[in-house]
Amino acid sequence: MSIPVITFFNNKGGVGKTSLVYHVSWMFAELGVSVLAVDLDPQANLTAAFLPDDQLEELWPDGPHRHTIAGVLDPLQKGTGDIDAHKMSTHDISDASWVRGNLSLIAGDLQLSNFEDNLSEVWPKCLGGDERAFRVTSAFWRIMQAGAERDGRDLILVDVGPNLGAINRAALISSDYVVVPLSPDLFSLQGLRNLGPRLRDWRSGWKKRLSENPEPSLELPAGEMRPIGYCIQQHSVRLDRPVQAYEKWIRQIPGVYRRSVLGIEDSDSGLTVDSDPNCVAMVKHYRSLMPMAQQARKPMFSLKPADGALGAHFQAAQQAHKAFAGIAQAIGLKAGIKVPAPTLFEL
Repeated sequence: MSIPVITFFNNKGGVGKTSLVYHVSWMFAELGVSVLAVDLDPQANLTAAFLPDDQLEELWPDGPHRHTIAGVLDPLQKGTGDIDAHKMSTHDISDASWVRGNLSLIAGDLQLSNFEDNLSEVWPKCLGGDERAFRVTSAFWRIMQAGAERDGRDLILVDVGPNLGAINRAALISSDYVVVPLSPDLFSLQGLRNLGPRLRDWRSGWKKRLSENPEPSLELPAGEMRPIGYCIQQHSVRLDRPVQAYEKWIRQIPGVYRRSVLGIEDSDSGLTVDSDPNCVAMVKHYRSLMPMAQQARKPMFSLKPADGALGAHFQAAQQAHKAFAGIAQAIGLKAGIKVPAPTLFEL
């Protein structure tokens, strides 16, 4: 039985996707769900968020990158073999006491972009029953599953780039569930309109190819890509309400999501984000809390007075803890993953 994979994806950049994956990973781990975070964005921002500069220098030397996602893919990229799961590195980033050994990372790499052409080339060859084409297309999933199984993880969370290229197609094929981060603006809505039809195309295309697999012993992802819902991020709040400039875009999100992602043509449904079951959360902009968290190298909700979170900042950190615990529980519920409630001490 495979370990569930949840990918956070939008065709529009700048929507807080990587920050969401980072914080939700820490929150799941804190609540007792063992997580493998996977960075499949060639910009590797999730890896940079998790690891300090000295570790990044070791990961990305001038020579071969052996301990990143690109390093594990190297034999496939060169045509000299398959992935070598035994040499794969996952990076334990759970030394913090509050997550109790529950979090590890498959590090990203700027060199991952070199794999894009390979993935594009083999996609049509899967229809002809080419075994190597299936090994290349399923490589992400097999790497993630091997790492999660080795580390004893319950859940895999994946960050990807904001595009509709072959790397993201392979990442989404590897996914059981999809969460869509959004900003309340025109560009994010357009990205949502692009994303929905492409997910359906990728899902149906992979289903056609699965029956052509010539090697029965080669395990492949099901490619379900079931939509969990959307998270609206980085909106400003005044008196617990989004500022007026964003309200026109927020009002459109439930209908656009239903039409574009779910394929439901009921634009007059009357849903608002407050009543929409597809809205996982609205995450407010925590302003100065984020730079403080980056300096402390920990999630916003784990900031303490010793980190400089005093007065209003400490209250904001407590509010962020409650918000992200709710997000983790909502995602877990929709993905069939039992997520314990935070204790009073954690809150």
